[in-house]
Amino acid sequence: MTEPGTVDLIHLEDADGDSCIVRVTGRFKPGVLTGHDVLRADVLAHASFVDARLELYVFQRDLDAWQQELTALAPGKGASIGGDRGLSLGLHMHEDRSLSVTIDDPDRLSAMLWIRPQESWIGEHRDRLEQVRQTWPSEVVETAPMTYEWRPTHQS
Repeated sequence: MTEPGTVDLIHLEDADGDSCIVRVTGRFKPGVLTGHDVLRADVLAHASFVDARLELYVFQRDLDAWQQELTALAPGKGASIGGDRGLSLGLHMHEDRSLSVTIDDPDRLSAMLWIRPQESWIGEHRDRLEQVRQTWPSEVVETAPMTYEWRPTHQS
């Protein structure tokens, strides 16, 4: 079975050509229980001073947190994805609705981009999130481990 194509979870760009894209490319380990629902993504950052492509692994809980933070995003607030396992991407909205986009990959790159996205970008990103979830739905169901009780048999 082949994987679907790519889907941009995040696609921010402005008229100056500055951009930050998180492009989901597939499952980390398709068919392997421990990595099946982990998604691989490329973070593509471009500005006059940087042109980078970095790896990000996205868990289902990251998508849930992104949805909540995106819904609450307003001037003076932020949203982020990743971070506890390597690369982190953070957005901070300013009063003029422009964004500071911080990309921090501890082993490779730290950069901040200033992007002024289109007015409708938050609604578009909710749609992007839904498209990622439809393309790669969660398929692994975690259950409690089975416990066995050992009872000795008595023979007389």
